[in-house]
Amino acid sequence: MINKDKLAKRQDAKEHNPDFVRPESWRYVRLQTGWRKPKGIDHHQRKQWGRGRPGLVKVGFGGPRDSRGLHPSGFTDNLVYNTADIEKLDPKTDGIRIGHGVGTKKRREIAAQAAESKFKIFNARVSPVGSKS
Repeated sequence: MINKDKLAKRQDAKEHNPDFVRPESWRYVRLQTGWRKPKGIDHHQRKQWGRGRPGLVKVGFGGPRDSRGLHPSGFTDNLVYNTADIEKLDPKTDGIRIGHGVGTKKRREIAAQAAESKFKIFNARVSPVGSKS
């Protein structure tokens, strides 16, 4: 795996951060735990009233700058819309994510060119070239 040390630094920084949970998600089943910023003028978590309130997301909790934008596989995540975009990338460090609006025909072309250049494709989502389905 490439960039193993960068991923390890990112994981180490993440372990020192608090678990950011949505306010009141522990109280109401209908609320998911994914983070939402408290925005009320008297919100207890925003003002940090009382002890034991979960922390707020702030700038200082970000991960290392050199490991931002890395896919968990260690490759950089690059959005590609055509075959010309592939030629600008390096297969040793860059991975490919094919754009959502790309149709099946062009998606097959991109996947074929990426495979022969030995790129890692994160979302190929096409059948082999010979079959039509």
